[in-house]
Amino acid sequence: MGLTTSAVGANAIDSGLEIRKASPADKVVALAGNPNVGKSTVFNALTGMNQHTGNWPGKTVANAQGCFSSGKRGYVLVDIPGTYSLMAHSAEEEIARNFLCFADPDVTVVVCDATCLERNLNLVLQTLEISSNVVVCVNLMDEAKRKHISIDIDALSRRLGVPVVGATARNKRTLDALVRALDEAADGTKPMMPFVTRYPAEIECAVSALLPSVERLAGGRLNSRWLSLRLLDRDESLIREIARYFGPDFMEDDELLGALDAAQAELERHGITSDRLNDLIVSSLVSAAQEISAESVTFHDAKYNERDRRVDRVLTSKWGGYPIMLALLLLVFWLTIVGANYPSSLLADGLFWVQDKLSELFALLSAPTWLHDVFVLGVYRTLAWVVSVMLPPMAIFFPLFTLLEDVGYLPRIAYNLDKPFRRCNACGKQALTMCMGFGCNAAGIVGCRIIDSPRERLLAVLTNNFVPCNGRFPTLIAVIGMFFAGAASWGVASSLVSALALTAVIVLGIAMTFCSTKLLSKTLLKGVPSSFTLELPPYRKPQVGKVIVRSLLDRTLFVLGRAAAVAAPAGLGLWLAANITVGDASILAHCAGFLDPFARLLGLDGIILIAFILGLPANEIVIPIIIMGYMAQGSLLELDSTLQMRELFVANGWTAITAINVMLFSLMHWPCSTTLLTIKKETGSWKWTAVAFALPTAFGLAACFIVATAARLLS
Repeated sequence: MGLTTSAVGANAIDSGLEIRKASPADKVVALAGNPNVGKSTVFNALTGMNQHTGNWPGKTVANAQGCFSSGKRGYVLVDIPGTYSLMAHSAEEEIARNFLCFADPDVTVVVCDATCLERNLNLVLQTLEISSNVVVCVNLMDEAKRKHISIDIDALSRRLGVPVVGATARNKRTLDALVRALDEAADGTKPMMPFVTRYPAEIECAVSALLPSVERLAGGRLNSRWLSLRLLDRDESLIREIARYFGPDFMEDDELLGALDAAQAELERHGITSDRLNDLIVSSLVSAAQEISAESVTFHDAKYNERDRRVDRVLTSKWGGYPIMLALLLLVFWLTIVGANYPSSLLADGLFWVQDKLSELFALLSAPTWLHDVFVLGVYRTLAWVVSVMLPPMAIFFPLFTLLEDVGYLPRIAYNLDKPFRRCNACGKQALTMCMGFGCNAAGIVGCRIIDSPRERLLAVLTNNFVPCNGRFPTLIAVIGMFFAGAASWGVASSLVSALALTAVIVLGIAMTFCSTKLLSKTLLKGVPSSFTLELPPYRKPQVGKVIVRSLLDRTLFVLGRAAAVAAPAGLGLWLAANITVGDASILAHCAGFLDPFARLLGLDGIILIAFILGLPANEIVIPIIIMGYMAQGSLLELDSTLQMRELFVANGWTAITAINVMLFSLMHWPCSTTLLTIKKETGSWKWTAVAFALPTAFGLAACFIVATAARLLS
């Protein structure tokens, strides 16, 4: 429920999450805050590259921790999940609350957004109820200045009773005041008098009745007033954690149970039920935040956010929201298609030049031909294919996607798609995980952690594969270019037609996401959609340099590394299947022949179907396997032009219907092996992994059969 401090000769706390200290004297700092307040920017600015990431014990919520030094002492900064509350209504809130309560950090830093301080103060007030050693960092002071908002930092500090510093975390120098405040808080030389939120008299009386018993049992290890309040609220998740932290005797104490029953009976006598109690607690916190904000924040321009609202009225409107989303999707795909061609060709040339040098090395060492073919033409060539095809589009797509996120547009997409997803009994946050799937379905699956409801999270996981990932784009783009976008001589027009056709395929994938989500929510995963808080953050100027670096390191290279790890052994198996003969044909040819009758029913052929099956480790190698099968070669091949590919495919019986069915099956078939392993890890179940495999495959087989049958009937 908390952490394990790991250092030389130190193991201070044994509660699950390992904290990596460089020295036993290092202080542990919890970094808390609402989403979209720049908490990660503060974390990255202070810790630089001295970071470690992992999962909280028993949870799929990621944590990050890093080390830094103030010059006076060392610190371990733990970035706890961004949350609006500590009431523990979600995994993030539970993790944040448990860390602040039971991990006993030396200092807690709460990061706030200067442009909407009143809303952020709710979390500050809740944190002050748990810990007295708190530092408040009011971030985005530059944004506040641009919107003509003044914040009296000294007045805010006096009112809250704890140190408050202003900062613009993008400028690391502005964090010097925060580091000095941390040193003072860690020394404990400056006394703090934290603000105490007052609740209605009935609640205060109930808390006072519980305090003696709670103080006796807690022994000063937790804030007794806060603990009494949560016991009145009957917070089951907290009661479980208390039993782990203090031992089962705490919640079995007769005096405490008697006082608790009496206090709750008195509350009920005044008409304060459990739900009403929670409402009164929240309203008291909101009122206190409003009062403090009114005393320390001045709005010099009453219409400070009018520009953002005007833009939102367009981007989130019924008439403008969806067309703009589609237009941006088209633009991103067009830039990806156009931009990736040249670097992909250059990278392929470079990697296959390395292949030639490896061949020369094997010849120089007089290595057996079979050894050369297995490792160079099998493993290395497959790996080179995957890297040359995946890297350039991902290096363009992920930064563009991250820029939209940095500007603040992605939450607007979630807002627009919330209503359709709710009609499918799902959560609007699924729109964000669906968008992440365009880059990599495995990344989209991991992103489903942001969905609080287990049922809705599972819906998002099982249907994420209906949007094509970066690995399926090469197949879709190649088929579109050969059969629907015209000759390569069209230039820009050809790429625009390709982008339009690809966008149409994507829209179909989104429609199938809605259909499959609705189907699951009416059958295997019945339920009603839950409510959630979706903040529309202010539009901000993107940090282009940091976006590029972050997207390349955190997303592109991470996804590429996982794909390469699967593609290398797949290349070995593919080479063996194509080169080991049984009778007068290879194993690959025998398998294709066996599947051919079934594939013909789907408007495909045996070679195409076996290519998709062998493409399970990496979708990027589907087209090369088809070429290899048609040319009866024993290794992956690439033809010099789209026109040559079209001639080869037409000679082997391809028609426009074949091309359509290949695109449909590429859009809707089993997830790649990396995604399947990620689903198993996230769900912890082979059953749901099997459902995730079967669901899109069934849709794809049905769609291809319908199109092929209709074409045969019409012809």
